[in-house]
Amino acid sequence: MPLMMSEEGFENEESDYHTLPRARIMQRKRGLEWFVCDGWKFLCTSCCDWLVNICQRKKELKARTVWLGCPEKCEEKHPRNSIKNQKYNVFTFIPGVLYEQFKFFLNLYFLVISCSQFVPALKIGYLYTYWAPLGFVLAVTMTREAIDEFRRFQRDKEVNSQLYSKLTVRGKVQVKSSDIQVGDLIIVEKNQRIPSDMVFLRTSEKAGSCFIRTDQLDGETDWKLKVAVSCTQRLPALGDLFSINAYVYAQKPQMDIHSFEGTFTREDSDPPVHESLSIENTLWASTVVASGTVIGVVIYTGKETRSVMNTSNPKNKVGLLDLELNRLTKALFLALVALSVVMVTLQGFVGPWYRNLFRFLLLFSYIIPISLRVNLDMGKAVYGWMMMKDENIPGTVVRTSTIPEELGRLVYLLTDKTGIVHGLLHPCFSFFFCVCQNPISILKQLEFLLKMSPNYFTVTVKGLSYSGILRIRMKV
Repeated sequence: MPLMMSEEGFENEESDYHTLPRARIMQRKRGLEWFVCDGWKFLCTSCCDWLVNICQRKKELKARTVWLGCPEKCEEKHPRNSIKNQKYNVFTFIPGVLYEQFKFFLNLYFLVISCSQFVPALKIGYLYTYWAPLGFVLAVTMTREAIDEFRRFQRDKEVNSQLYSKLTVRGKVQVKSSDIQVGDLIIVEKNQRIPSDMVFLRTSEKAGSCFIRTDQLDGETDWKLKVAVSCTQRLPALGDLFSINAYVYAQKPQMDIHSFEGTFTREDSDPPVHESLSIENTLWASTVVASGTVIGVVIYTGKETRSVMNTSNPKNKVGLLDLELNRLTKALFLALVALSVVMVTLQGFVGPWYRNLFRFLLLFSYIIPISLRVNLDMGKAVYGWMMMKDENIPGTVVRTSTIPEELGRLVYLLTDKTGIVHGLLHPCFSFFFCVCQNPISILKQLEFLLKMSPNYFTVTVKGLSYSGILRIRMKV
């Protein structure tokens, strides 16, 4: 995946190793500061994760025996073959969004200020002057999160509703991807996504093998060769898969996508046929068939597939702009406290000075503008919509509206994909990088690349001043 770096990353020296003891000492000194500023967030998050793990205990994964075309013979209950990328549900949406908002100092500050107006001794105005802006900010944020969540739901529904041909005793029937079970015999056509982890049984190719594309699984663009089980490939007809008494013994589900251990056994032959299975006999979910038509028996579904086990739980993404705004709010709050202390000092700390101090904090609270947060959230939503409607970058899909501005902050794009095969076929290969700001600034950032190796890099820019496409071409 892309790696963001700045010019500071090239200024590190060997002297960094000598600064490690000093860094440890500074870390000890900042222990109390960390607990006061960020420690409470860590404790709350740890407690929430602990409660979730207690409520949703993972069952122990075991090896399994899968009979061909007989899902009813499965000894254990397996998860549904459905994809779910939503972050919330009906019950956790409002608490989750409120937690994600009030963990930032800006929103938490205005929540405390608004709640203080319920105390008669601290009330200095009407309630709606404090609660209306905060409520509007939360309403805008919840609306944006609800739209993103609904879009994720639509994408998941589209994938789960894809139809596949299931081979039964009575012939072929159409089933949804979410209704596929362990033990089903699924037929996958060319250029069709594989819905679940399967063992490769037959193919329409005479060689008994096929190619699949795994770019959505491991990022590799080259095609992988898969070999069908020789015992089932030699059967005269497709319907003969139900005339044999055979099963597949598969290892327990695991995350490693490059290894697999199992055996294929046919019991109705004399002597019984035992054939060992390896990674070459598997078809993992989220890959695409590149040649021929394949038939496989489902061994893992849903959360037990390799692709889902290697996918982390969806989390809220926070951009650098939000973090900078949070730090700026803390600095303004310190200035506000200092100004309030000065005002109380000028009064000579007479009477209930602590109450006067809090009142000054309320009076000067407008130094921190809550409208900035509203403008930022609405600007991100409009920014993401303009990216999807930009004619210079057709087909762009903004999957989250919380960090669309991060594309304009990328300085260098580094990749480990060299495209050797493509380089052998063509005299050059290209990296395409879309930026949503003035391309001239990006050219200045890439000036060092041109100075280091001008014979290997050429840069061309297309687009308007608002949004452009930067193309880096490497010659080989």
